Amino acid sequence: MNKALAAALLAAAALSGCGSTKEARLKNPAPCPNITVLSEAARMIDFAGEERLEDIKWSAEVENVSLACRYVADKPIEASVKISMAFGKGPKADGAEHQFAYWVAVTRTNREVIEKKEYLVPVEFDNDEAIERVEHEIEKIIIPRKDENTSGTNFEVVVGLLVTPQQAIYNRSGKSLKFPEL
Repeated sequence: MNKALAAALLAAAALSGCGSTKEARLKNPAPCPNITVLSEAARMIDFAGEERLEDIKWSAEVENVSLACRYVADKPIEASVKISMAFGKGPKADGAEHQFAYWVAVTRTNREVIEKKEYLVPVEFDNDEAIERVEHEIEKIIIPRKDENTSGTNFEVVVGLLVTPQQAIYNRSGKSLKFPEL
């Protein structure tokens, strides 16, 4: 092998090593925060009267949540959240449009809330449809870290629908009313 070819191969190997070192340096030092839905705020049923299917005005349910994050060195965690929700228009609904509310909170795992923000979802129901599904994305949530040794596992992102105390009690009761899929 000639010296020029050997030098070229050596340079290519050195450059590829730099690339993998840089890639390793840009990876998260540990996992992303956990994301969860608060069980007593995972669904909302707004009744106009008794707690029965015929008396439902509006309903909502968080169907799925996911979180992606990025952090390096001692920088804060930057997260994005996707929330899939289903909204229902019941027999006692007062119109074809309604605004539903949900919240996202960042907490220290099993401790205090760092930040909580509420969001509104305007939903317009087609006259023939009682259920509308929506996916909302929150592109940037900043989670502060003490230093580079503080991993995402020290935090949790919690999602829930805005519910009244009576709706939370109903959710805790284990009762269930769902619209049939048409």
